[in-house]
Amino acid sequence: MHQTYTYNKFAYQAPPELKGGPVHRHPLVVVGAGPVGLAAAIDARQQGIPVLLLDEDDTVSVGSRGLCYAKRTLEILDRLGCGDAVASKGVGWDVGRTFFRNQEVFNFNLRPQPGYKRPGMVNLQQYYLEEYLVKRAEEAGVKLRWKNKVINVQPQGDHVRLQVETPEGSYAVEADWLIVCDGARSPIRTMLGLDIEGKVFMDRFLIADVIMKADFPAERWFWFDPPFHPNQSVLLHREADDVYRIDFQLGWDADPEEERKPERVISRIRAMLGDEREFTLEWVSVYTFQCRRMNDFRHGRCLFAGDAAHQVSPFGARGANSGVQDADNLIWKLKLVMEGYAPQRLLDTYTEERVFAADENIMNSTRSTDFIAPKGRISTIFRNAVLELSGELPFARTLVNSGRLSVPSFLITTLLNTPDSEPFDGDMLPGAPMDDAPVDANGKPGWLIDHVGGKFQLLYFCDDPSTISAAMQQQLRRLTAATIPVHTIVIARKAGQCSLDCVTDSQGLAFQRYDARPGTAYLIRPDQHVTARWRETEVSRIVAAVARATANFAED
Repeated sequence: MHQTYTYNKFAYQAPPELKGGPVHRHPLVVVGAGPVGLAAAIDARQQGIPVLLLDEDDTVSVGSRGLCYAKRTLEILDRLGCGDAVASKGVGWDVGRTFFRNQEVFNFNLRPQPGYKRPGMVNLQQYYLEEYLVKRAEEAGVKLRWKNKVINVQPQGDHVRLQVETPEGSYAVEADWLIVCDGARSPIRTMLGLDIEGKVFMDRFLIADVIMKADFPAERWFWFDPPFHPNQSVLLHREADDVYRIDFQLGWDADPEEERKPERVISRIRAMLGDEREFTLEWVSVYTFQCRRMNDFRHGRCLFAGDAAHQVSPFGARGANSGVQDADNLIWKLKLVMEGYAPQRLLDTYTEERVFAADENIMNSTRSTDFIAPKGRISTIFRNAVLELSGELPFARTLVNSGRLSVPSFLITTLLNTPDSEPFDGDMLPGAPMDDAPVDANGKPGWLIDHVGGKFQLLYFCDDPSTISAAMQQQLRRLTAATIPVHTIVIARKAGQCSLDCVTDSQGLAFQRYDARPGTAYLIRPDQHVTARWRETEVSRIVAAVARATANFAED
């Protein structure tokens, strides 16, 4: 097989603890240098938290593995300093097409409206994403230790004690807080005797990364029962470096070892692409999958994220995307707790909110899998009837499910939200991930999403910034000096002078998407989720909403 990517090894360095002396206590230790662990470590450093990151390997992941990164994940990566690298190297796309046998029966557009910085999805091999994240982590000051394998974990009440094995011996280290991102098999989860429950799907799929020159558009193509692979399904994605990812459904009875053999893989690909198409295999894998999660993502000072906490089928690109959003939800809460500005029950909302998201992902992933791989003759007849009708009847198209693609969860049930007291239209209700829009700042075009994140912020809408009263400007400026600061961004219909940070709604989309009028205000959490909104801005209401959003409220 040919490789387009060179797997560089990261240098192992002997930890100072091997020389003896007292066990060192770290404020935060992260275990696992995959996309989720790296995202958590970078975010923590950007929040000013010292971070030690341990990984038992010394290179990035092998093969494309995680591939599709959704718009919400790209927005988070922008805040972490990696978004441009991923978007530039990867293949952006919005359109997906579904075929039944040899006829297109359904298509969708992930971004039907213009006016967003990022596409609906970017396809990029996971090794590139990890490479960019490692580089950013080093720049941010994360202490990375490669070939450091955690072999024992002992919670100690106010900290966690770890035993770590290296090529030169083992050592002990302590953490005030431990974030566990050590993957679906999670050795640490096993060490702590923690359960994970769910469903194993009795099917097998072949992944083949193929290098070839082709003029296929940057779209997602999914076939049910195609002539070149009858009675099964096939998925095609375009990646960077002229690589194409092809997933073949094999059935549960397939022999994984036989199916990995190059001659069998090449035969399947030739049936799909034709004998004339030249290609080279880069990577092959056969997988099964599960939909399951832990009951609680927090166990004292051990916090689980990504595949260590929950797993879904690959249909819908919900694995890495949901894991990065776990980190996005967790780190700002952990910072406030570590600094004493919020009670530990704020961390309980990490479990509440991300279990809600995991259940949503598992539900959608399970439905997709049941449609793609129906169990039994009646289910197959129903599935095929839906596909046949979907070419002509709109109601049938809504039933076609080739993988409901990753979207962020609307955290509308969390206790951290302040309920609306006035009517609003649109999607930006408390709990929603904030919507992007084009804006001008200091005469230069840009994006609203790039002005928000990492701290509490108030979006204050007006016609002209120069008409905001001096008293209101002073009150909003004082919010930046509060115990938990709130920074105001004025979103105006036209440019004007004021003492606050201002952007101009250059196309009117911000006002439209937020159902705003002059005086409307939105309080945005550090993870860019709406947590409160008002038609009229009163500082006392903002202060109360921040207290609620940080769990600084009286318990019933």
